Amino acid sequence: MAEIIVQKFGGTSVGSVERIAEVAKIVEKSAQENNIIVVVSAMSGETNRLIGLAKSFGENPNKREFDALVSTGEKVSASLLAIALNQIGIKAKSFSAAQISMKTTNNFSKAKILDIDDKKILDTLADGYIPIITGFQGITETGDVTTLGRGGSDTTAVAIAASVKAKQCDIYTDVDGIYTTDPRMVPNAKKLDAISMEEMLEMAGKGAKVIQIRAVEFANKFNVPVRVLSSFEQGNGTLIYLKDDNNMENALVSGIAFQKDQVKITLHGVTDTPGIAYQILGPLSDENIEVDVIVQNVSVNGKTDFTFTVSEEDKSNAEAVLQNLKDVTYDDLIIDSDVAKVSLVGVGMRTHAGVASTAFKSLSDNEINIQMISTSEIKITIVIKEGALESAVKALHSAFELEK
Repeated sequence: MAEIIVQKFGGTSVGSVERIAEVAKIVEKSAQENNIIVVVSAMSGETNRLIGLAKSFGENPNKREFDALVSTGEKVSASLLAIALNQIGIKAKSFSAAQISMKTTNNFSKAKILDIDDKKILDTLADGYIPIITGFQGITETGDVTTLGRGGSDTTAVAIAASVKAKQCDIYTDVDGIYTTDPRMVPNAKKLDAISMEEMLEMAGKGAKVIQIRAVEFANKFNVPVRVLSSFEQGNGTLIYLKDDNNMENALVSGIAFQKDQVKITLHGVTDTPGIAYQILGPLSDENIEVDVIVQNVSVNGKTDFTFTVSEEDKSNAEAVLQNLKDVTYDDLIIDSDVAKVSLVGVGMRTHAGVASTAFKSLSDNEINIQMISTSEIKITIVIKEGALESAVKALHSAFELEK
């Protein structure tokens, strides 16, 4: 029996009927050798159009109805691709996430996948049809439609690949793979033939937008190899490989990720008592606010400064939570939206010294001030002024000779 490959096509790949016709050709060719399951995003720009409609009546539309509305874009793409495939003699059927019983939590707009009933998918394949499944969405136990957040179709595809034990999940997009950094910022950035799952987790978590981080987390957890490639041109793309799938010596630094739209929040003059970090971060977690780089200063006269970063979209919610903390006292709440994060990622850091010093010297030579630093075995994240971001990325890319 032929092996199963899941193919996911992003919004630009299905952005017009002409593009959908091209995608149908890719699926047709792939189906000659493998059983294919397809996951699609909404047509490029459609989700933003639906969001705009939802906010016609106010900035905070009902969450249940918002998800019900914005999930409709993928249904259009799935049906159109199924129509295109049938027109060229390839049997295909479109399915919404609800039809394949993709169960999620009830966190509207940020839902997490709990379970997939893969029987209908596998039965459809057995009947000789290619299933075309809507990405980005799911359904709660009570039947409400949910969405998985920006880039959620990637997560849908990898979750389905894991559920049906697919050989591989191919993520088709408008770029031909994963680069050492964003080539729009650094023109001589190099396309990577392969990158480890560990490195991709860090890259996606720190701003690389080629694939959603939760998709990489799924792939890592369930051992699903993922390939990122272009639907616009032929090529091998970039393989995101599992731990034991690549024996080559790893590069010192594999890539540089960055994030704009960041906010640095400082609670100045916090009374330094045991459990203070939890008392601050716990209520933020309860509101599904993701906190990243965290720094707590040395206590002076029983008081300290507690600083962390959140995304711009969580700024107002985080501010409201902090202003209503019941058990934490502080002198000032300082919010700085003029920051960005840049991260060096590479499993080679584990066995090489001097990465941090090289990075810091490079930034110093370019008169870029470092505000915060966070490190792990394979990552160094630096918070700087947003206006210095492009200079920082270019300087670091050059310092580590990533173009070679």
